[in-house]
Amino acid sequence: MRIITGTAKGKRLKTLEGDATRPTSERMKEAIFSAIQFDLEDRTVLDLFAGCGQLGLEALSRGAKSAMFVDASNDAITVIKQNAQATDFFSRSRFLTSDYRNYIRKAARRDSFDLVFIDPPYALGAVSDAIDRLVRADMLRRGAIIVAESGADAPFENHEELAALFTDIRHKTYGPSHIHIMTYAPQNQD
Repeated sequence: MRIITGTAKGKRLKTLEGDATRPTSERMKEAIFSAIQFDLEDRTVLDLFAGCGQLGLEALSRGAKSAMFVDASNDAITVIKQNAQATDFFSRSRFLTSDYRNYIRKAARRDSFDLVFIDPPYALGAVSDAIDRLVRADMLRRGAIIVAESGADAPFENHEELAALFTDIRHKTYGPSHIHIMTYAPQNQD
């Protein structure tokens, strides 16, 4: 696993041992970043369920301003810190070992982001819950891009009211994996 392009192009990233995490494949990562490549400059990034941090680090390599990496695993956060050091992005990164629900509850109305990666374990089925919590916590800036990876064809699982707050940019399927890229566009905000 490596950084594809940008200032850290070609840098190899460490991953966690075993099958506790499922890193996004190079092919999927290429598709994600080709879809958002012109929307990365100066973005504030949240990498939720960060794993080894590859998505947030790739965004930093391509011009994002800063990244917050959140994962429930201490081992994952240790690996992310090592990867941030190796790519020279440590000073533009923040790290937190936390369950996504606790992080969002504590960071509500304090932290806000314009690019969010959500890649939970598929069995957790947490994509719509995480997005709903981010919206209710006022942590998404208007026009924020959400990149969600899941095992479900529809990211909002019968949450039409929540779905109405987003505009789809792209949906791609890779075997059992679905990538949903959308923009936060609530109608009631200026």
